[in-house]
Amino acid sequence: MSIKPDRWIREMAHDHRMIEPFSDDQVSEGIISYGVSSYGYDLRVTDEFKVFTNVRSTVVDPKSFDEDTMVVDYKGDECIIPPNSFALARSLEYFRIPRNVLVICVGKSTYARCGIITNVTPLEPEWEGHLTLEISNTTPLPARIYANEGIAQLLFFEGDPVCETSYADRKGKYQSQTGITVPRI
Repeated sequence: MSIKPDRWIREMAHDHRMIEPFSDDQVSEGIISYGVSSYGYDLRVTDEFKVFTNVRSTVVDPKSFDEDTMVVDYKGDECIIPPNSFALARSLEYFRIPRNVLVICVGKSTYARCGIITNVTPLEPEWEGHLTLEISNTTPLPARIYANEGIAQLLFFEGDPVCETSYADRKGKYQSQTGITVPRI
């Protein structure tokens, strides 16, 4: 497996619609950066959030996830995540991952230096959709997230040989997701 450089990412984005919308350059003036980097792509977060709350003293259960009692929907240019809490959000970009590619998502250092951690599982071969992001505020203070700016970096790995069974082959439950997608069983 080899990590892919910026020219490969540009080619795949333009020729195979791997990332839409796609930014050819690193955009960073006055904002948290997004776009192509040396060996990755910095994705953006939209202005839609599901902020976790403990108002109803509910237990979070991935097998029985009740959005109505656990999260508050929020839309705006900035989202405040309460102390020691988190929010779900989605990427602005829509992804179509080729069969021979695995993508790993890591948080951006600008947020990490503020105690804000972004978690996403790998983008598997032939997965497509908007990414659902989990953004944790590990601090004892409220944390601000900026919509339409960078939130995480993707690293692209090309496999050789190609995998035998892709996410699409397995008919994965998160295939083609377009909104913030909560846990499914």
